[in-house]
Amino acid sequence: MKSVILRTASNYLLPLLLLFSVFILLRGHYNPGGGFVGGLIASIAFVLHAFANTLGNTRRLLRYPPGALIPVGLGIALLSGLAPVFVGKPFMTALWFSTPVPIIGLIGSPLFFDIGVYFVVIGITLTILFTISENIL
Repeated sequence: MKSVILRTASNYLLPLLLLFSVFILLRGHYNPGGGFVGGLIASIAFVLHAFANTLGNTRRLLRYPPGALIPVGLGIALLSGLAPVFVGKPFMTALWFSTPVPIIGLIGSPLFFDIGVYFVVIGITLTILFTISENIL
């Protein structure tokens, strides 16, 4: 039998952990953090939800298979690396907008690369963990 306390806590922790993962993602191009760590935190949020509410409920919450995030993330990361080529600079050169955005700061191609990594890490981690969970249970 699942714990009512764990189930209730996981329903409140899921949005908080996802918000924290986005915070880590956005601060990553200035300080430690970024797409990889943020993606792991987001994955942990969904794994905690799966522990408390069953894997089927978490899959329904996600709406799409987590593996669908992998090509989306790879595409975003690739486009962020190719963007400088279109303005005559080498591949993976950082491009920055001149005006900072409130709260986030300067936005540039490194942020979009981190967003791509974020989606890839979530997709790979959840695909692996959900597959293992299905085969064990």
